Amino acid sequence: MSTNTAVQAGRPSRRARGASSRPAGGRNELGTALVFILPALIGFVTFFLVPTIRGFYFSMTQYNILSTPKWVGFANFAKIGTDPLFWNALGVTIEYVILNIGFQTVIAILLAVLMQRLTQSTLLRGALLLPWLISNVIAAMVWFWLLDYQIGIVNQFIEWTGMNRIAFFGDEFWAIPTIAFVNVWRHMGYTALLVFAGIQTIPKYVYEAAAIDGSSEWNSFWRITMPLLRPVLAMVLVITVTGSFQVFDTVAVTTRGGPVNVTRVFQYYIYQKAFAEGQFGYASALSVILFIILAVMAALQLRLLRAGESDLA
Repeated sequence: MSTNTAVQAGRPSRRARGASSRPAGGRNELGTALVFILPALIGFVTFFLVPTIRGFYFSMTQYNILSTPKWVGFANFAKIGTDPLFWNALGVTIEYVILNIGFQTVIAILLAVLMQRLTQSTLLRGALLLPWLISNVIAAMVWFWLLDYQIGIVNQFIEWTGMNRIAFFGDEFWAIPTIAFVNVWRHMGYTALLVFAGIQTIPKYVYEAAAIDGSSEWNSFWRITMPLLRPVLAMVLVITVTGSFQVFDTVAVTTRGGPVNVTRVFQYYIYQKAFAEGQFGYASALSVILFIILAVMAALQLRLLRAGESDLA
């Protein structure tokens, strides 16, 4: 046997080398991953994708659940444009979102910075989540009793200080701010923890370098913390704005859209059209409009806040 023949015999073939370079059990790992993904995929298709497709279909029909859907095309959407209650619900919802998101975001950032600067207590950080762990309905009922005009402890304290009682949920001026306050109280701890997690990703040496250059705490907050928090704040704002546009529980439990429609938010109007008046086709069209509004707003927020970019890179 020649030397070349012996060398070739000692080398593995290309096919053998290719087979040995593949990770062992690659197909088994893919199959295992698919098994874990399958329950979530089934849930998504069953409870999100299929209802969404059916909602788009029903928005093109006249349907009252007791009869067969009748195709009407874009008639429901044309009706929405001339519906004064729709525009009222949209305006009320926007007012609520501005109040809720404005106060919730500012308070959450303040709490997150205080947690970062003043305490490392896990117990205190966990306590911030307690209001968020309470059901929306329970939180609304508790504040409904606390702020009651006749027996509420808050109004009793206001009267004790010499001021007049306030019909928090019954006054046209106070109703929406009160509902916004209840939901700010419930969600600010969760939002603060999200922002706090974002602050934890900012390297400490950035603050140390700024301190050496003579930067104050206030300047460091505006010139370091806020710019580097932009991707996290973008995500937080998308979540909170989307949730705020879908407020329902607090209104349903406390004011039921009153007084005089000043708290008839978008979701509650959809509920009334569907389950109180039986106009499921029209309610589906309203839901499609809400879906489009939320999709556009989320896209604009992500684009304007440059959520995919980071100043740390």
